[in-house]
Amino acid sequence: MNRRDERPDGPDDRGPAASDSSAGGGARSALVVVSVLLFGEAVLVTVLLGWLLIDLFSLEPSSMATAVALTVLVAVGAIWVWAVAVASLRRAPWSRAAAIVWQILQISVAVGAFQGLFARPDVGWLLLVPAVTVIGLLLWTPVRIAYSRPEDRPLEEAPPGA
Repeated sequence: MNRRDERPDGPDDRGPAASDSSAGGGARSALVVVSVLLFGEAVLVTVLLGWLLIDLFSLEPSSMATAVALTVLVAVGAIWVWAVAVASLRRAPWSRAAAIVWQILQISVAVGAFQGLFARPDVGWLLLVPAVTVIGLLLWTPVRIAYSRPEDRPLEEAPPGA
């Protein structure tokens, strides 16, 4: 494993509040933006699921199997995005990786929205901008540290003369 159970200078007793105070105002704002965007995406995927369910029961699909499969996949995606959004509030270490994976999937859908016979650049931009924003914020060092386990966080530098 990559993590150590104890640091050379003893266990880390700083707790989660220490990461908040060391992250600074910019990192706190970035964490809020990431959480807000993830919850917004979760709400939108849930709305999409509702729309697909209404269409499934009110319209006759050309392929019932495909319509059901698409609805199930969107339902699984909605559950996943909600789980990632809730975990991001708790700053669970796994939620950062899961959020990045979701954003990459969102970018791939955005790229598809920019091209083809039924291209919708407006939808493409609405998917691309938040995805790039969340990825950029999650890769920023203070945010990355905020999502890490307490034992994996770097030690704060001692003040001069200490």
